[in-house]
Amino acid sequence: MKVAIIYYSFSGNTKMVAHYLKEYLKETSEVEMIELRSLDESNNFFVQAARAFKGARARIQNAQLDLSGFDFVCFGTPVWAFGPAPAMNTYLDNCTGLQSKKVILFTTYGSGTGNERCLNRMQEVLAKKGAAYFKRFSIQQGKVGEREFIFSLLREKIIS
Repeated sequence: MKVAIIYYSFSGNTKMVAHYLKEYLKETSEVEMIELRSLDESNNFFVQAARAFKGARARIQNAQLDLSGFDFVCFGTPVWAFGPAPAMNTYLDNCTGLQSKKVILFTTYGSGTGNERCLNRMQEVLAKKGAAYFKRFSIQQGKVGEREFIFSLLREKIIS
C-alpha cells in the first residue's frame, strides 16, 4: 500500500507527529512525506493567528497536488484560531485525486479550543473532493514527544 503524509508544521510539533505516523505505517506500507512550506508566513504569532482566524490561504512551495497515485492519504496541521494553518487550507483547496480514498486527519494543539472544528473543516473539504473513509486523531502539544503514547493512540484510532 502506498501512503502520503501531507503536513504543515511551524513549531515542529506536527512534523514530529507526522514522523511517528510514518514510523508506525512503514511496517506495512510505502510512505511518502510531503511537508508544506509557506512562502508568505509571518514569524509573529499574532499575525499568524489573525490570518488563520480569517480563513486565510498561504502561498505554498511547490508540493505534489495530485494524490491519485496513493492508496491512503494523511493530512496533519496545527490548530490555529479554530482551524487549519493557512498553508494547509491552500493545499486542501488545490489537491486532487481523492475519489474513494481512505484518509487520516491529525492535528496538534495547545488548549484544545477549536480542535474539533479544525478536523471537521478538513473532513468537509476532503469529503467534497470524494474522500470516502476518515479516521482522526489529535495530540496535545505536551504529549508530542511521547512516542509510546502516540503509538497507542494510533493503534486505538487507526486500526480500530
